Amino acid sequence: MTLADAKRTGNGLRAWQVAALDGMASWESGAYLISAAPGAGKTRPSLEVARQMLKAGAIDSVVVACPTAPLTRQWSEAAAELGVQLQPDSDDVHPPSDFHGIAVTYAKIASSGKRWAAEVRKRTLVIADEAHHLGEDLAWGDGFAAAFGSAKRWLLLSGTPFRSDTSAIPGVRYDAGGVAVADISYSYADAVRDGVCRPVTFIPYDGVLQWQSGDDVIEAGFDTVLSTRESARRYRTAISAELSDGLPRILRAAHEKLLAAREAGHKDAGGLVFAADSGHARQIAKLLREVTGKAPVIVLHNEAGAHKKLAAFTRSREAWIVAVNMVSEGVDIPRLRVGVYAGAAKTPLLFRQVVGRFVRTIPGRPLDPSWLYLPGDSTLRRHAAEIDTELRHVLRPSGEPGELDEPPERTETEKSEDATFSALSADVAPEGQMSLFGGAAPAVTPAAPAVPAAWQSNEGEDETPIPSGVGGIPSHRRRKILREKRHSLVADLGRRDRRTHGDINAWVNGQVGIARVQDATIEQLERSVDLLLGALSGRPVGR
Repeated sequence: MTLADAKRTGNGLRAWQVAALDGMASWESGAYLISAAPGAGKTRPSLEVARQMLKAGAIDSVVVACPTAPLTRQWSEAAAELGVQLQPDSDDVHPPSDFHGIAVTYAKIASSGKRWAAEVRKRTLVIADEAHHLGEDLAWGDGFAAAFGSAKRWLLLSGTPFRSDTSAIPGVRYDAGGVAVADISYSYADAVRDGVCRPVTFIPYDGVLQWQSGDDVIEAGFDTVLSTRESARRYRTAISAELSDGLPRILRAAHEKLLAAREAGHKDAGGLVFAADSGHARQIAKLLREVTGKAPVIVLHNEAGAHKKLAAFTRSREAWIVAVNMVSEGVDIPRLRVGVYAGAAKTPLLFRQVVGRFVRTIPGRPLDPSWLYLPGDSTLRRHAAEIDTELRHVLRPSGEPGELDEPPERTETEKSEDATFSALSADVAPEGQMSLFGGAAPAVTPAAPAVPAAWQSNEGEDETPIPSGVGGIPSHRRRKILREKRHSLVADLGRRDRRTHGDINAWVNGQVGIARVQDATIEQLERSVDLLLGALSGRPVGR
C-alpha cells in the first residue's frame, strides 16, 4: 500500500501511520526506527502494534521508556484508549498481573539496569520514546542497552534521530557514511503536505547591533563575518532584553501577530518565548506585561510544578508563556501560533524541538500557519532552511566540529568573559519571511487512510483478549484511586483500634492473597477496600 492509495476508514489512522504498520507487519526481531516529525503521531502506530502483538500472543509484555515521568503518564493514558494497560512511572519491570506492561523513565532504567536485565523477558516489546535521549546522558544509553539486551524487539521513536555530540544511539543502524537509517521516515515537509502538521513561517530579525568587547566597541549586523567570540556576543546582543529597540521591539511585533491570529478566528491562540535562563525569562516576562497589560506565564525547568503550569496554560486562554528548557518532548500545546526564539543554545536538536511546539494541529480547525521570530543568525537561518529535509545526521569522530554544531568556544565565551562584554544598543526589525514547505497549507486536510488487513481487529478469532479499564477509567488511574482509598481506610481503622498500619496491612494482604500491596491487581485492591469497610462497620478484624 502506498500513501497515495490509502483511504479513510473509521480508525483515524494517518497514511504514514499505515505505512509504519505495514512495515512492522513483517518485523520479528531487532530494532525498528520510526523517525517522524513532532506532532505527526508516533504514539499511535506504536500502541497499535503493541496491541496486535499482545492479542496474537507474539509478546508477553510491553515496556515504554520515556525521558520524563509526565510522559510515562501520557503514554499510559493513550494506551488505555486502545485497551492496553500500562503502569506509569514504574519502579519494577513486572507490573501487577492485570496490566500489560509499564511506562518508565530512562533515569529509573539506568539506576537499575543490572537488576532489570535479570528480569526482562525475551518476549517483551520495548518502545523507546524520543530515543535520541539515550545518548544525551551516557548513563541512560548504557543502562537501557544493559536492561533490555535480552528483549527480542526494540521500537525506537524520535522526531530528531541525531545527537549534537554525534555519538551513536543504541539500536540505531548507520550506513557506510555514518547516516542514521530509519525504517520509516516522515519529515516536517511530508507532514505539512499531508495536512498533519501546521506550516511554519520563520521571521528573522536583523539590523544594527552594538556591543562592548574589551576596550573596543563593535557594531555589526548578522550579515557581517566575525570571529567566533564576536559572533557569540552579537547574538547575545540580539537577544538582550535590556535594549529597547532590540528584542523588546520584536516582542511587540510578535504580540501584534498573535492578536491578528485571534482576531482572524483563533480566539485562544497562544504565544511562546523561548528564553536563555531564568533571569532572562523574568526580564522578558516584564517586557510582555508592558506590551500586553498582563503578566505572562513563566515556566522554568527547575521549578516545582512546572508541568502543572504547562498543563494549565494548555487549557487556558492566556496569551503568552515564557519558558526555559521546557519546550521539548511531552509539551503539547496545539493552540501555540506565535513564537520568539531567544535562547542561548542554537543546536539543531533544540531548534527542531522548539519548532515542533508550533506544528500541532487542532481537530476541527483549518491548518492555520504559525510564525517563529528569531535572530538573523546564520546558524539559525541554516537550521530553518534545512528543517524540511529528511531528519538524519552524519556521525563524525568525537571532537571533530561539524557545520550543524555550535562552535565549542560558544559556552566558554558566554560564561567566562562577561566582564569584557556588554550589550550597548540594538536597532532591529523583522526581515522577509522564510516560509517552509513551499508556502501555503493544504486547503483541505487529507483523509485518514485505511489500516492494513494485518492490523485490523479480528473479532471472533481465537486470540487472547485485551481487557480495557473499568467504566472508561484507565486501569492505572483506577488502581491509584483504590490504593489511596485503601491507605485512608487503614489509617482510619488504625486510629479506631489503636493498631499499627503494618498489622492491618498484613491482615488485609493475607486475606486477598498478596505479599505486597504494590503487587495487587485491581480486583485484589477492591477486595481490600471491601474488607476494610466491613471492619470499620463492625465486622471483626483478624489478629
